[in-house]
Amino acid sequence: MAKWIKTNFPGVRYREHPTRKNGVRRDQYFTIRYKLAGKDKEEGIGWASEDWTAAKAYDRLKELKENRKSGEGPQTLAEKRKIEDARKAAEKTEMERQEKEAVTFGKFFNDTYLPQAKGDKKERSVTREEGLFKVWISPVLGHLSMKNIAPFHLEKLKRDMTAGGQSPRSVEYGLSVVRQIFNTAKRLGAFEGENPTAKVKFPKPDNGRMRFLTHEEASTLLESLKRKSADVHDMTLLSLNCGLRFGEIASLTWQDVDLERGVLTIRDAKAGSRYAFLTEQAAEMLKNRTEGKPSDYVFTGRKVKLDRISMTFKLTIDELKLNEGIDDPRLKICFHSCRHSYASWMIDEGQDLYTVQKLLGHKTNVMTQKYAHMAENKLRDAARALSMALRPQKEQAGQDQTGKVVNFSK
Repeated sequence: MAKWIKTNFPGVRYREHPTRKNGVRRDQYFTIRYKLAGKDKEEGIGWASEDWTAAKAYDRLKELKENRKSGEGPQTLAEKRKIEDARKAAEKTEMERQEKEAVTFGKFFNDTYLPQAKGDKKERSVTREEGLFKVWISPVLGHLSMKNIAPFHLEKLKRDMTAGGQSPRSVEYGLSVVRQIFNTAKRLGAFEGENPTAKVKFPKPDNGRMRFLTHEEASTLLESLKRKSADVHDMTLLSLNCGLRFGEIASLTWQDVDLERGVLTIRDAKAGSRYAFLTEQAAEMLKNRTEGKPSDYVFTGRKVKLDRISMTFKLTIDELKLNEGIDDPRLKICFHSCRHSYASWMIDEGQDLYTVQKLLGHKTNVMTQKYAHMAENKLRDAARALSMALRPQKEQAGQDQTGKVVNFSK
């Protein structure tokens, strides 16, 4: 081991590195020696290659001696280094905090949230969120740092969207996107504090479809579509007979079709994968289509990413005047009305809400509850029928076919 060499500074010595050079000389490692609590203590200062000299080491030794005399400040190198490390850590934490707080809402959306959403969500959802952010959210929040966004700004976003003709459902969706962005930032450590959307009242839209097709209207629609487009006719028939969403139909491949069992496998639906059950009409329609490879789409003219039915459907609805004179969007017939009609027909045939919920693929019964009034009507009719059946025969005999009491002459 290299021997220690004294310097001209009391309490400072060094040893040379056996091979490493610092300039033309061998590198030197300096230490300081002093008494602490009556005991000799020696601590390493550092290498000459790290810009340490005997003079600097002596200055540090004097500083520690002064601290021991005054009783203030670090009294050993280890204590001083610990304090210095804590100071540097605090500076780093403060710098990171400032950098975090300086990130604007728009930068976090583009650099972090959006790339993650593209990996986690369906393309249709990502496209809608991008559109909402670009047109409505960014002009209000994009330039602000996340810590400076307050409920006041979100109220302005609500006002702007409403004044711009956006529906309550769209306003609700826009606020939901903002909430998701803040939640993501908080989860990733890019934001601390309360999510400002927690203090904002979300609109409670009633966008539920309130109208469904009668069996006669559905037959007329299918006949008209058959003359215009085989694909649109078949897709409409499938929705009416199986209660499928358009996206679920457009995504069907032949490997999802089991004609022997009369079952369709609906993959990656909103509430998860499920089975749909074919009626005779739906099964016959699929048998008449040209079957491709298992991975081929059933409707080859449609792509999985397509999110709307052909204009042929809308033009046919207009031609049949099914929406004539109707201004309320909830009462207008659209492709989704086919799914609504399926559910309504199921209720009309006496199926309970739980069964309809499972057939539609609703994760909870919240969405299915809009059909509750129809189910209640069926139950009420059944109760009335039982009430009539339980009446005394004499009382029943005293009623005509309208249910009114008839006064017989004596």
